[in-house]
Amino acid sequence: MNRLQRYLFRNLLIATLYSTAGLTLTIWLSQSLRLIEIVVSAGAPMGMFLWLLLLTVPTFLGIVLPLALVGAILFTYNKMATDSELVVMRAAGVGPLSLSQPALVLAVGVMVVVYVLNVWITPSAHRELVRMEYTVRSDYSQLFLREGVFNEVGDQFSVFLRDRDSDGNLHKVLIHDGRLPDKPVTIMGDRAVMQTGPEGTRFVVYDGNRQELDRKTNRLSQLFFDRYAVDLKAVAPQAAERWPDARERTTAELMDGNVPAQDDRMRRGLIAELHHRFSSPLLALSYAMVALAALLSGEFNRRGQSSRVTIAVLLVMGLQAGALGLTSLAGKATVFVPLMYAMPLAVLLPALWVMSRGVRLRPGRGQDQSGQDTPGNGDGTGAGSGAATAGTR
Repeated sequence: MNRLQRYLFRNLLIATLYSTAGLTLTIWLSQSLRLIEIVVSAGAPMGMFLWLLLLTVPTFLGIVLPLALVGAILFTYNKMATDSELVVMRAAGVGPLSLSQPALVLAVGVMVVVYVLNVWITPSAHRELVRMEYTVRSDYSQLFLREGVFNEVGDQFSVFLRDRDSDGNLHKVLIHDGRLPDKPVTIMGDRAVMQTGPEGTRFVVYDGNRQELDRKTNRLSQLFFDRYAVDLKAVAPQAAERWPDARERTTAELMDGNVPAQDDRMRRGLIAELHHRFSSPLLALSYAMVALAALLSGEFNRRGQSSRVTIAVLLVMGLQAGALGLTSLAGKATVFVPLMYAMPLAVLLPALWVMSRGVRLRPGRGQDQSGQDTPGNGDGTGAGSGAATAGTR
């Protein structure tokens, strides 16, 4: 790229980074509300919440980057047209294809990044995110029981503690087990600790008593103890055996297609996810071509190109909706899989044709200060004066 194209590329890159950061923060805000609810209800530490929040970034970055790119292209080229920079460049003989080269180079770079995200990083992030959410809900070795309130550990099982010291000892503990409605059990102790071993997590209560009420006979039995263990593995709800979601599977697993022979619906879902990973990066190039065709074709107007920007935004929204719709349809019928590749590729040729028809300033014509063409004297002075006027303004 020459110096002019490097200047365009630098502006586009900076705008893309800012757009990506803005969209990421917006999506993070919506994701954080859901994660805070999960973490707070389980009593997990703040560090786990931050780790979960970080894991969500790759899951949506593949969608954010192409949209941030098209936003950067529309903003940069429209601003340069309003400031007459593009007018001067076109008057100097720089054609639409040359002006679009920095944006296309950046689009190819974004496409490569999205490929890397889709094929390797995003599946791993999805898998780790799901695992951590299950860990927050079911792994009580990482729980922080809150002081002064009844903590619901499992179904009909609650724990109360007065306070906690720096060594992890829980003082003035009360445990109520109501899983057997006819024989509820209450355990009270002066001190308790939470221990984690190969067999799971358990409470060890010291210096207390165990009370069991037989509701049929209304008889209360008590057991005084020095040390009593409560196994939380039998209390905590066990995660049901689940089939990994298509987004959690690696690309190699999707290619293997290891699913039960009778489950055609799941097989179609895996096929749709696999082709989505390979076809969605093409949208970055399609979006860029649509934006460039909208802004670099036809005459320039320094008063702005809001109508062209609006058309480009609507077309990009339509392409994004079409891509999502085809992915959903491909999960129901594999006949739609070729369309996942055909739709973004079909946009390239019309956009290139429209952009190649961009009108260049001819030697015999210039532009007045309002941005409209004015006749020159036929020897190129009109174009030169128009370029100089646009540059000084």
